[in-house]
This record gives sequence, structure tokens and C-alpha cells, in this order.
Amino acid sequence: MRHGRTAWNLERRFQGHTDVPLDATGLAQAADLAAHLRGEPFAAAISSDLGRALATAECIADAHPGLVVEPDARWREMRFGAWEGLTWPQIAERFPDAAAPNSGGAFATPSEGESFEAVCARVATAVDALRARFANGGTVLVTTHAGALHALLQVVLGRTAAEALSIRFEPATLTRLRLHARGGELLEVNVRPEALHDSEHSAPPRRP
Repeated sequence: MRHGRTAWNLERRFQGHTDVPLDATGLAQAADLAAHLRGEPFAAAISSDLGRALATAECIADAHPGLVVEPDARWREMRFGAWEGLTWPQIAERFPDAAAPNSGGAFATPSEGESFEAVCARVATAVDALRARFANGGTVLVTTHAGALHALLQVVLGRTAAEALSIRFEPATLTRLRLHARGGELLEVNVRPEALHDSEHSAPPRRP
């Protein structure tokens, strides 16, 4: 699941590892998600250790007595380095190589940041840990970020980078996967419960 909305989502600024909190709409979205998922029998709740993800996860966990959120930095957003706090037009102006024809656009590694391949590598270790821990089954809530969700599609489903990055994960949406011993299957992607507060125009262009 992607965390609820922040002010930077609304302004289409790249967040990365900058710890931007949920805005009022994001908090309302987290409450709506908690209501929507109240009946889910979660065996565990794991979250990126960034505040916007933790706050979303903890709101959901509060509706499940005994469920404690476990922070895991492997589920963090991609580190955007010098791009953090900027919009795509600002990035294109300050770092023209990122927006140059044939540069890859969405595949460019941010200045002082992290490559998509590096994100995939750390998400892969987190997925391996889930497979080992829940080898006998169980539903796990993972609250994370768009970049990690893109990586998850590549790691679990074998999608190409282009295919994985083609989906725009909106804030506070649900994506369900079933892990197998190897690979997995996608059950739902980028689903927003009907009750959820409007997050229109919340996602930044090209990148999460």
C-alpha cells in the first residue's frame, strides 16, 4: 500500500527520503483505509520508516488490537538526492541531462540519489525476508512508497523496468500480491477504496 497524501504530493514535488508528514487529506485517507481494512486478518504490519508511511500504517494497525507496526528501511522511497523538494520542471531546468532526449527520463539516476536498480535490490531482500518468515502463509500489510512499489513489480513479477515504472501509484491506494516460493501474482493494483478522500492531482509526473 502507498502512504496517504502529503503537501509535496499535492505540489508534485519529489520526496524521496525527505520526511514530509501527511497533510490533512492524507490523515483522512489513512483513517478511511483503516475503516476499509478493519476486517483484514493481518499477520504482521511492516512499514517504511519514513513518517508518512508510518503514520498511515499506525492508523490502520490501531484498528487491529495487538497489531504492532514494524519499521523497515528497506521499504523506503527511492532516494532522489538533489532532486528532493523539486518539481519535474525544476529538475529539468537544473539537471538538463535527466530530461534530455534518449536520457531515459524516468530511468535517470538522480544527482546524489539512488538508481532504480538499487531500489530493486533492497526491496528484493525485504521480499525474501517475507517469504522466509511467512512460508506457511499469512496476510501482511506493507505500507510503502511508489518507488518501492515499482520495484516490487519488477522483483516479484519479473516486469521490465519500463513496465514497472509505467504505473502511477496514487497516494493511499492498495496493491495486492500473492507471493510464491518464486515469483508471485498480482491480484489488485493501485485500487482506491470508494470511501477514500479524493487524491486527484496528488501524484508527481514521471517519478513517485
